[in-house]
Amino acid sequence: MTLKQKRIEFEASKKIYESATLVFHGVDGFDVYNISIPFQRDGKRYLFGRVERRNEWARSWVRLFEETGRDEWTVVKDSMIYTLEDPYITEIGDELVMGGTHVQYQSGKYSTFFGYFFRGTDLHDLYYFTTGPNKMKDIRLVPLADGRIGVFSRPRNAEMKGKYGSESMIGFTVIDRLEDLTADVIESAPYIHGIFGEGEWGGVNQAYLLDSGKIGVIGHICHQDKDESGLEVKVYLNMAFVFDPATRESVDLQLIGSRPCYPPGPAKIPHLVDCVFSAGIVMRPDGKADLYSGIGDCEAGRITIDYPFEGHGRLV
Repeated sequence: MTLKQKRIEFEASKKIYESATLVFHGVDGFDVYNISIPFQRDGKRYLFGRVERRNEWARSWVRLFEETGRDEWTVVKDSMIYTLEDPYITEIGDELVMGGTHVQYQSGKYSTFFGYFFRGTDLHDLYYFTTGPNKMKDIRLVPLADGRIGVFSRPRNAEMKGKYGSESMIGFTVIDRLEDLTADVIESAPYIHGIFGEGEWGGVNQAYLLDSGKIGVIGHICHQDKDESGLEVKVYLNMAFVFDPATRESVDLQLIGSRPCYPPGPAKIPHLVDCVFSAGIVMRPDGKADLYSGIGDCEAGRITIDYPFEGHGRLV
């Protein structure tokens, strides 16, 4: 079954209990999108968001926002500003690790990009500690049951498509401590096969240790399509799967969100009208999950869904 057919099936039977567009204060004239998951620190709730003008590309900053109302977030004044895109966070022990994509220019023109990583126990004083491989996005970390750290990679290139059919792969490896996270370690992570089909691509956005020892993954899965007028569009969908780090098997890949699941809104450019870029889930007291996502490369949203890892364990 093609991804397009899976999407039709998903949208015919989906259960979306709430749907909201997030409101951001203190950044007038800028969009906030491709956010991290919300997280608790010092008794408050925060998230990192990509801040960028609607008419600009690859000229974004990552800012820290504090929750100030239902689906409302306000920029934290005088907080650190990072020259990054698409932030994400992981808590490793008592440290917070924040990563994002840093775009580099040479002579005023786009050159390449790298994943940058920051760490620290003080949210307002994170420090840079390592860089990922050249032109690799969607590198994610997850604490494991034995105290080590799982690392997901996401290589994407023309050679990948010729060899595997898909435009990207997801790799996984394990390190003992954060100091062991290097570009070489990430680059050499063995691939997890069977996730993406012909012409598809995607990656891990947030990974969660389950009490079964397995890893629950929230990610994105994508393909090219055409709209009713024949315009080419990039379709980005929210997806989930479960990965067993002991057997290296991935199971239960499912779609959990698509653009129509979120409130109507604009897109940065026409070919991104069908784009949702996952942040991750936050569990609710009622047992359901709030799924956060970037929308159309210019907004961020939240939908409430059923727990996507049912039968595989609970979040640790």
